[in-house]
Amino acid sequence: MLGYFGPAGTFTHQALLSYNTAEAIPFRTVAQALDAVRAGRVEAVMVPIENSVEGGVSATLDNLADPGAEPLRILHEVLVGVRFTLCARPGTGIDRIRRVITHPHAAAQVRDWLAENLPGAEIIERGSTAGAARTVADPDSGFDAAVCAAVAGEMYGLVPLATDIADNDAAVTRFVLVARPGHGPAPTGADKTTLVAHIAHDEPGALLAILQQLAVRGVNLCRIESRPTKTALGSYCFSMDAEGHIADARMAEALKGLRRICKEVVFLGSYPRADGVRPVLRPGAGNGDYEAASQWFAGLEATMTDTAPGSTSASK
Repeated sequence: MLGYFGPAGTFTHQALLSYNTAEAIPFRTVAQALDAVRAGRVEAVMVPIENSVEGGVSATLDNLADPGAEPLRILHEVLVGVRFTLCARPGTGIDRIRRVITHPHAAAQVRDWLAENLPGAEIIERGSTAGAARTVADPDSGFDAAVCAAVAGEMYGLVPLATDIADNDAAVTRFVLVARPGHGPAPTGADKTTLVAHIAHDEPGALLAILQQLAVRGVNLCRIESRPTKTALGSYCFSMDAEGHIADARMAEALKGLRRICKEVVFLGSYPRADGVRPVLRPGAGNGDYEAASQWFAGLEATMTDTAPGSTSASK
């Protein structure tokens, strides 16, 4: 059984359906969804992790980054183009909209449209976009309209007052399927690795030292952002997506390097990229290059002896 950050009709639900159409369990929060995986109530869950407009989804990133929590792994990613609709109860005209409800990320992506078209409306941010549609369906809710996916409006009997209202037509949200550690996806050549690095000491160059472990091995980053460790003010870790798979020699060596210099490294999985983009490797960064270097070094070791020519032990 799979699960997802619900309720039904959210973009997360849409992402899950693009991966698997079997019946799944919705959870009210990202934390509840991830904890359900840890408890074994579901095999895996779909949750949002990044938006092209708002950046990382803190509820997901912080839960996965916690080194004290039972580890989880990302198995798959889905990209969903975000299209919002302004929905209301039948018979409600756009000139009668005074209070609008939606999810905080949705509000951020339609802020300009709302300011221009509903300048006097109060915008309330909470829950999910599908939950907003469900709330508006209740005539006693005190809300006149919801910003949600079109399917959520239809699901709760609402009618569209305006469609495609996002400020950025290219907005995309990235979702990930998360499970307990086990057999991860095999490398495809177009992969991504997600990890969290906790610096060992707060000192000048601490972040540079982390980046150098990746750069010198030819590992390119797709995303990096600082996240509070929640242990003290000013204490941060770094959440990263890097091009490549743990089975790639350059990635394996980079992870080993990070483990040597970091207080903690949380490996969150290697999995195929949804966009299928393959990394452009610089000379010396391919698996064949690493294998050739290993063979060369093994040859050097084979020529070494315990004693030097002319020594007492060598002349006996």
